[in-house]
Amino acid sequence: MDRALLKSVHEELESGGAGALCTVVGSEGSTPRDLGASMWVRLDGSIAGTVGGGSLEYAVIVKALELLRSASGPVLHKAVLRTGDSGVGAVCGGETVILIEPLGQEAEVVIFGAGHVGKAVARAAYSAGFRVVVWDEREEFANPESVPWGKTLACPLEKAFDEGVRLHGSSYVVVVTRGHSLDGEVVRILEGKPMAYIGMIGSRKKISYVRESLIKQGVSKDFLDRIFQPVGLPVRAETPEEIAVSILAEIIAVRRGADIASLRSSYSREAGPLFPYLPIVIPGNEE
Repeated sequence: MDRALLKSVHEELESGGAGALCTVVGSEGSTPRDLGASMWVRLDGSIAGTVGGGSLEYAVIVKALELLRSASGPVLHKAVLRTGDSGVGAVCGGETVILIEPLGQEAEVVIFGAGHVGKAVARAAYSAGFRVVVWDEREEFANPESVPWGKTLACPLEKAFDEGVRLHGSSYVVVVTRGHSLDGEVVRILEGKPMAYIGMIGSRKKISYVRESLIKQGVSKDFLDRIFQPVGLPVRAETPEEIAVSILAEIIAVRRGADIASLRSSYSREAGPLFPYLPIVIPGNEE
């Protein structure tokens, strides 16, 4: 295996990147690369290294991107090479087995807002074993000293994704910024992005206001209906720490496939649901 490639992959993962490591683990007949040959496929489709070029490599890239979009686990991909296939070296027909391992997409909680609740959610998520990313436009709030449980980003919202926020099918997003206007801006830029969960804090009145404002801005009702709002299971939480526990409990329930509608049903018994619960659909993985 190429040590230089592995070093590069490690550096990308350490900086918050993600991709799929594709390694030749089996072959029969004449094949373009030996066992151990590797290729790194990034989320944007760019690659480093090679597993043979030509149609074989193209098929591996397509499969790798499919796994990354769906947040799936590693798979063995079998490719049959035809005589005359273009690639690295002479190809006379053979079979190659390639292990495709998605990396850098471990379950993570991405928190927009580093105030009291955001910090408490970060601490609880870290304790529960999640990778943690916290964004806030205020550097005095989003910094390693204030939030030592994960990666912090302090920048204007429009630059958050350039500075390191990377959402995928195992991202659980919590919107708890300093005010409802900023909450709405965060929700607006999240539309269409892959995620397993998105929840927004706020009173019923505030959430209704944000919803109507976003609809006027063109945000789809379907996306808004998929937001867990108010965020967290209904346990009558009051303190930031209690609210964080209710949020993490809800995230864990979604992750483990629990009956969320039943767990949140007390809202219906007390005053009726603000918006109907609909499951999150990961882009590229619709039924």
